Amino acid sequence: MDAETVRSLTAGEGWGLLQSLPPYEESSALSLQTRLREAGFDPALVSVALTQSRLRARAREKFGDFADGMLFTPDGLEQATRLEVAAVHAQRFRDAGVTTVHDLGCGVGSDAMALSTLDLAVEAVDADEVTALVAESNLRHWPGTAVHHARAEEVALPSGAAARHTGVWLDPARRTPGVADITGRTKRVFRLEEISPSWDFVRDVAGRIEATGAKLSPAIAHRDIPAGCEAQWVSWAGEVVECAIWWGPLVRTAGRTALVLGPTRMPTMVSEAAAEKPSAARRPDSIGPYLLEPDKAVLRAGLVGAVTAAVDGVELDPGVGYVSAERPGELAYARAYVVLESMPFNVKALRAWCRDQRIGRVTIKKRGVTIDFDQLRRQLRLPGKGPEAVLVLTRVAGQQMVLVVAPHA
Repeated sequence: MDAETVRSLTAGEGWGLLQSLPPYEESSALSLQTRLREAGFDPALVSVALTQSRLRARAREKFGDFADGMLFTPDGLEQATRLEVAAVHAQRFRDAGVTTVHDLGCGVGSDAMALSTLDLAVEAVDADEVTALVAESNLRHWPGTAVHHARAEEVALPSGAAARHTGVWLDPARRTPGVADITGRTKRVFRLEEISPSWDFVRDVAGRIEATGAKLSPAIAHRDIPAGCEAQWVSWAGEVVECAIWWGPLVRTAGRTALVLGPTRMPTMVSEAAAEKPSAARRPDSIGPYLLEPDKAVLRAGLVGAVTAAVDGVELDPGVGYVSAERPGELAYARAYVVLESMPFNVKALRAWCRDQRIGRVTIKKRGVTIDFDQLRRQLRLPGKGPEAVLVLTRVAGQQMVLVVAPHA
């Protein structure tokens, strides 16, 4: 999709066509395309409209009903902040007394939408012309928000007294333009040195504008977190979606924090202060009756100690994350299981146990061990019918173990 195509979609006939399309169904897309062409619509316009319809259907998971009035690019949708998380970002700026936010690398405009909803003035830029036009369309409802096609490095930020109520939000690109991975998607980059704009530029901005925040990969190393900042790993429904770095007045709790979000849970924040109690390895013959699996944001933030402290438990082995305890606790940031069986990991012995228990299929979890799931399932020779077992393969005091668990009600 080029700039002219975006303009054709946001103008009369194109926008009318896009808004008139039925909910996207892959099975009927080809026949719909044929009918629209036969009705006299330009074939190129029909093709791009159906592509947008498909992207909108995918976007509903992140944007809900808002997706029906938005435009997307495939990469822009992939990297876009889901609205619930963007709302958390925006609230930080508002609570810090910021009135204007420069969104440098706005993508399709999800964070700018959340900021605008809180009546903050937004100056958004994106280095890609098509993406900037898409964002401009998505932000059309907010007259206090402007979108420009420009590189973040070209933006003249305020200084002195003018910067007092100004904030900056950066969402550096973590993909390599023009380079696809084996799935056909634009290849991701994981090294901090490869983001665009650069990490050096992000830190330079933070040195000039106190209220600066940046969305980075959850894979950022703890050693790369600047002193005095808050690095917050955020999960949604159990999956880590980002690590946000906050400077100056946007810092609520300095150091590493984890924020656990989800559609059916209250937001829960975990800090280093909650994880100060040290954890000791437990011997394989003294595994407690409960196993706790910390939320992935807690794991990424290195805050397993918050779980051990909350339930007076111990980590099964340093670095594996699983916590053994005498009680399950009622933690919003960890899932509790009842330990039914524990045994040293041995494929032959595990296969015999499954046969004796008439196990038909298994769900396998692992951490701290190298196991090929598919190969192990083949080796277990399960019939496919019968009860299901949840197997946790991990290390316990240095020894590979299998724990058979069931979710705690």
